[in-house]
Amino acid sequence: MRIISGEFKGREINFLKNSNTRPLKDAVKENIFNILKHSNKIKIKIENSNILDLYSGIGSFGIECISRGAGKVTFVEKEENAVKLLKENLLNLSIISKSKIFDSEINEILTKKLKEKFQILFLDPPFKNFDYFQNLESIKKNKLYKKDHIIIIHREKNSKEDIGKLLKIILIKNYGRSKIIFGRFN
Repeated sequence: MRIISGEFKGREINFLKNSNTRPLKDAVKENIFNILKHSNKIKIKIENSNILDLYSGIGSFGIECISRGAGKVTFVEKEENAVKLLKENLLNLSIISKSKIFDSEINEILTKKLKEKFQILFLDPPFKNFDYFQNLESIKKNKLYKKDHIIIIHREKNSKEDIGKLLKIILIKNYGRSKIIFGRFN
């Protein structure tokens, strides 16, 4: 797995070789960043943004954001081996100062520990996990987003959940088995 663009372009990051996590494929990640940069429907810039990376795994999305100039990334991941590799990746790239890691249940973090607001919120839950609805409700209730924000959700292409009840959907793109949903709170 590699960093696609920015300061650390071409650098490799460690990833898990097990079935507990599903790394974000480089092609999908690249398409997300192309949409963020070039879409006239999305006005959020990565540069200097405060980013929340939920279900972050080994951190490939957040690390890519830092490589592209993000101000700070908050990573939330509870799987112990993924957190260990995430920390290694941040240390290997010397970007630990631009990050914060929480290694416990996401909703606990969203309701009790986070007080800051984010411009970009990325959720990449396991495809069989629907807890992210509760996560979105907590983010909205606790106002953990800036006025200008974007929420990006990575789901399985054939998933049928009605996310439009929680978000104003801006764009949905399919890439292979993946569906990327771009939205915002009203």
